[in-house]
Amino acid sequence: MFDSPHELVDKIRLGEDSLLELKVIRFSGERILGPGRNDLADELAAFANGRGGVLVLGVDGETREVEGIPLDRLDRVEAYLHEILNDSIEPPLPATIVRLELPDSTGTPRPVLKVEIERSLFVHRSPGGYFHRIGSSKRQIRPDLLARLFRQRSHAGLIQFDEEPVPGATFDSLSGPLWTRFLGTSGEDSALQLEKRGILVRDDAGVLRPSVAGVLMTAEDPSQFLPSAYIEAVSYRGVERDSNYQLDAARIRGPLDEQIRQAMVFLRKNQRVSAIKDPHRIEKPQFSERAVFEAIVNAVAHRDYSIHASKIRFFLFGDRLELYSPGALANTVTVETIALRQATRNELVCRLLSECPVPASAGDVGREYFMERRGEGVPLLLRESERLSGRRPEYHLIDEAELVLTIFAAPPPSPRVDGSPSGEGER
Repeated sequence: MFDSPHELVDKIRLGEDSLLELKVIRFSGERILGPGRNDLADELAAFANGRGGVLVLGVDGETREVEGIPLDRLDRVEAYLHEILNDSIEPPLPATIVRLELPDSTGTPRPVLKVEIERSLFVHRSPGGYFHRIGSSKRQIRPDLLARLFRQRSHAGLIQFDEEPVPGATFDSLSGPLWTRFLGTSGEDSALQLEKRGILVRDDAGVLRPSVAGVLMTAEDPSQFLPSAYIEAVSYRGVERDSNYQLDAARIRGPLDEQIRQAMVFLRKNQRVSAIKDPHRIEKPQFSERAVFEAIVNAVAHRDYSIHASKIRFFLFGDRLELYSPGALANTVTVETIALRQATRNELVCRLLSECPVPASAGDVGREYFMERRGEGVPLLLRESERLSGRRPEYHLIDEAELVLTIFAAPPPSPRVDGSPSGEGER
């Protein structure tokens, strides 16, 4: 927005409006005196809750004079902005901050900071409350409009969240080898094919951007655009979640199919495998790979990606596995009916996963593709886990905001009747 200095100068000359805010930076010694932290946070959040916009620091909003920012203080002002974006706005707000020079009234170039805010996928709260931009000023959002905005951005309407454009992302943000696998053989232009698949979509301004599903499946690191789109995996010694007994940990990133594969590698690396002779050597793992694969696929495919700052958590203990997935159950599915009913929160993500073959490195998962969409995943998970451990896995919902699955570990081999051990050991 206002990409060239010439275009920005022309826009400043016309004055503030719904897309432009101008602020002078005042100092008291080395301290930034104004504008205040809360004031800037309110202005920035107002842009994000509306159509987006540009804040220019170093220009007087009333006189439209370019006063600039001292060159040796640009770092301090930029750090001040980053603190506000990350600490004073909930959820934290991404922004593009550009240093440039604009001419003052005498034609002398003066350093300024241009802060560009995209229309957000989320509704942002700043210290003063919830604001949006009306003309050249920010206004508190009325309760009825705020409720409507939450509905729109939580996507209770016809467009699902995974089909929405991701602000700030472009076609170049995606990985060629990752999106090429979703192209057909028609010979059509790649961007056109990806748009037909929903991997690229047009935003309100008609700009072609990756969809949420497009980022999740074809960006090398989706968490650059969707910060919570990763798996936090931890293995503990014993049965308590205690960092003093942490054996292994990984922050699993990458496209969703790669996250699933890496989570399975983490499982095989950290779960205990017992061995018995009866009469030949038989290995007995703590957990069924097929069951855990189904659990991780379901968590990744059906979690609520609109919930900011809440990632999938995958915990291994001596007696159980816990998998935390952000979001309530989709549609009318309940914890009691989860094995009987099927519902999809992220239809596009599921379609794309169903086209991705499972690599051998994922383990013995009994699947050719990551999603087969026959509604057999949860019953298989329950059956396989109960057969191995003797206990049925348990689902429960925390505050209607997070689904937790507990899969119980298989007990270690018991001694023979004559008192001699039946196991050959563990690995």
